[in-house]
Amino acid sequence: MKGIHYWIGKRAKTNPNRVAAITAYEKVTYGELNVLINRVATFLLEEKDMKKGDRIAILSHNSLEFIALLFAIAKLECVAVPLNVRLTIRELEYQLTDSGSKLLFVEESFLEVGFQLEQIAEVETLQIESLRQLKHESGYNFPINEDAPYIICYTSGTTGKPKGAVLTQRNMYFNAINNAVTIDITSSDRTIILLPLFHIGGIGLFAYPTIFAGGTIVIPGKFDPNRALQMIEIYRVTIVMGVPVIHQALLDSPKFSTTDLSSVRWFYSGGAPCPHKLIQAFFDKGFLFGQGFGLTETSPTVFLLSREDAQRKMGSVGKPVLYCDFKIVDDDGNLVRPGEVGNLIVSGGNIMKGYWNNEKATNEVLQNGWFHTGDLVREDEEGFVYIVGRKKEMIISGGENIYPLEIETVINRLEEVSEVAVIGIPDEKWGEVPIAFVTVKEAITEKAIISHCKNNLGGYKVPKKIIFVDTLPKNSTGKIPKNKLLDVIGR
Repeated sequence: MKGIHYWIGKRAKTNPNRVAAITAYEKVTYGELNVLINRVATFLLEEKDMKKGDRIAILSHNSLEFIALLFAIAKLECVAVPLNVRLTIRELEYQLTDSGSKLLFVEESFLEVGFQLEQIAEVETLQIESLRQLKHESGYNFPINEDAPYIICYTSGTTGKPKGAVLTQRNMYFNAINNAVTIDITSSDRTIILLPLFHIGGIGLFAYPTIFAGGTIVIPGKFDPNRALQMIEIYRVTIVMGVPVIHQALLDSPKFSTTDLSSVRWFYSGGAPCPHKLIQAFFDKGFLFGQGFGLTETSPTVFLLSREDAQRKMGSVGKPVLYCDFKIVDDDGNLVRPGEVGNLIVSGGNIMKGYWNNEKATNEVLQNGWFHTGDLVREDEEGFVYIVGRKKEMIISGGENIYPLEIETVINRLEEVSEVAVIGIPDEKWGEVPIAFVTVKEAITEKAIISHCKNNLGGYKVPKKIIFVDTLPKNSTGKIPKNKLLDVIGR
């Protein structure tokens, strides 16, 4: 197989002068991007002795170099390990060590962090911006196994430790097709990349699908609503993908009403529950606003709303994309009837290979060719799917996945704490935020607990409120029924 780098290599021959990417500083053609990718691949192969299967980590905000590195890694059949820039040193160290990454590319603002990680995680740190200075290009082309690991995306696990979802180049291929044909991404589209490339959402929604279609990606760098709106206007962006908090930030910007957004044919949202009033606000301003659903393990897209149904079915995540099938089943695996709530399971070429070095967790979710998402959904009579809740206790805050047990483990490290239970509550800005219910053995302040969390967790995982209670509710087996927690404080 040729691998996904073929998309750019082929365009470099057929449409070398077509613009592939736009940053705040430059426009880069497919021909120029292909040269950069080849130079990076040559550097990794010749200077750093990277071999097939070697893991290469990236700690950076969105950039052209990030994109080039991802495709160079694909060209060599190495494995990319994108790291969340909001994680602590401890969390980053775990992911680097667990993945066995040999190289760590960091942007300049993370150099100090990179050098710290170099000392504790046995990884060589390099500055990602330096890739633009490379001059040597050998043009290697190796046969690629598209079913080999390509990206390890870490997602928090219910065990308290993150799990690395292993995605392949074939997964990327199917996700690109699934998105392109469902929302009609073509070579005429210009898609602004507001979601971070260290999430599969940034890669799959819709950077790779746009490149696959021969379109142009616009890369503003670290998200800033005013800069994003400016680039949408200047570069005539056609597709704006974001999580609800991004769309709300765009809408709240004083520049929103004065910016020429006439080029935009899609505002699209995913990653977190989207408030109806936010969706309606875009429709009221004359914009098409769509919703979808996916997971890291599904590369990520499972459901999308098409333009015909975006407003009529507001609140639904749509229907399954082309090469993805789904079932809604009860706890015994039997299909439920339309309108009934059941467990979502999916299959298709977009489903992950498994969890990195975690056979037990893999076997729990991949069964007989179906991925068990842990999500509760229902389907209406027309086949449109609605997300009802999650069996897993995952909290989605601003597009970030948070698992309560990870927070509970950190808080339980405090000697003063007796018990703790974490849940998510609705939030107008972030979709959901975590709060913690705590019983204590001796006095400790809310400020002290939150400070402890900030030192051990990424900022988005830190509880927004600590609620001290005398006791936590328990069921007959001694477990805490989290749906009863709000009753404790009368909500």
